[in-house]
Amino acid sequence: MDLDKIERGVELILRGIGCDLKDHNYLETPERVARMYHEMFRCKNTGWATFPEDYNDFIMLKNHKMFSFCPHHLLPVEFTVAVAYIPDGNVLGLSKLARLLDECNSGPLLQEKFTRDIVRMVAEVCEGIKGAACLIEGVHGCARIRGVKSTGSFTTYKLSGVFADDPKLESRFFDLARR
Repeated sequence: MDLDKIERGVELILRGIGCDLKDHNYLETPERVARMYHEMFRCKNTGWATFPEDYNDFIMLKNHKMFSFCPHHLLPVEFTVAVAYIPDGNVLGLSKLARLLDECNSGPLLQEKFTRDIVRMVAEVCEGIKGAACLIEGVHGCARIRGVKSTGSFTTYKLSGVFADDPKLESRFFDLARR
């Protein structure tokens, strides 16, 4: 990540909208914005601890709040994520599900792609699974503060393996995810 380029870009935006960069309110804004982007989107390089375990039902993380930016307007997006998988001999350390979501949050996100990437990454990291599922509710700043000014949220989901093949399992996932 090139923090100098981010700082110069923020300076250009501030000048472009007529801000006086000598005003005390803007003196360190480019640096602060660059640090914020670094904190949000830095490469995490997580070690994926898996453990042999004969567990045959799904493991779920739900109501996980995350923040990113939309790729079209660079406005904030708040995501509420539920992700689940059914292991096949190995389970992922529980905290690693949240870290996996952070790892997928590597820059401004299109919600649909983010949803697919999470399911794909669960399958890669968990060393063989019977299926994975992800449900995301997104509140998009671009739809809330400009254009249509919607107060609603947008829903995307992706199912793979047994979650896609078994309607009862799919229904259980959605029921638990929305509780």
